[in-house]
Amino acid sequence: MTSPLSLKNRLLASLSPADFAMLSPQLTLVEMEKGRLLCDPGDPIETIYFPHDCVISLMTLMESGAAIESATVGREGAFGLMAAIAPRQCMSRAIVQVPGRASRIAATALAEVAKRSPALVTLIDRHNDALFGHAIQSVACNALHSVEARFCRWLLSCHDRIDSDTVSLTQEFLADMLGVQRTTVTAVAGALQAKGLIRYRRGVVDILDRAGIEAATCECYDSVRRTYERLLPDPFGQAKN
Repeated sequence: MTSPLSLKNRLLASLSPADFAMLSPQLTLVEMEKGRLLCDPGDPIETIYFPHDCVISLMTLMESGAAIESATVGREGAFGLMAAIAPRQCMSRAIVQVPGRASRIAATALAEVAKRSPALVTLIDRHNDALFGHAIQSVACNALHSVEARFCRWLLSCHDRIDSDTVSLTQEFLADMLGVQRTTVTAVAGALQAKGLIRYRRGVVDILDRAGIEAATCECYDSVRRTYERLLPDPFGQAKN
């Protein structure tokens, strides 16, 4: 890992050469397989992940076993970043939603760099604000908007973070993300497919008409994207999550 610009994670790529030089020896590039559990509520956050083309889902769990997604983390940010400021416990279940690559670093190692870099501390604070804003918007979206609109929002935010028009995920995983029954996922995916927006096969969604999906989504997609654009740097100029 010789240059931050060789990476796809926007936070890493936005670091100054001096800050990245302190961080680089501690970073390890890892493959993140689908369904990999990173932590559960109450677990100490010991490792921080900077996604490049994978997506990490933060799930809120109920005592009944029900779950719903509260936020996602992709190449615009990192999972567990606040643990570099002070020891943290996980507040939700963190699981790899879409497979790909990420750079990982021990929270203690990143904390040492943060002590020497005020710019990194500022970046961490701004990322925390953006993620909090994302979660707040998700609460409203899950309560107020239709499953179809939320499904479209999820597809768009996922598409922004990967390098493919094909998203590999199971019906069960989608149901958990949206907090609905699998039969509802089947019905919504079928409706979007009938409109020519997606192709839905077992475990795979192909995005066929992004503009059409954008027209069908709710306001929350743009709201969350604008929050990240306002608070976090985009060294690639993509203006995407």
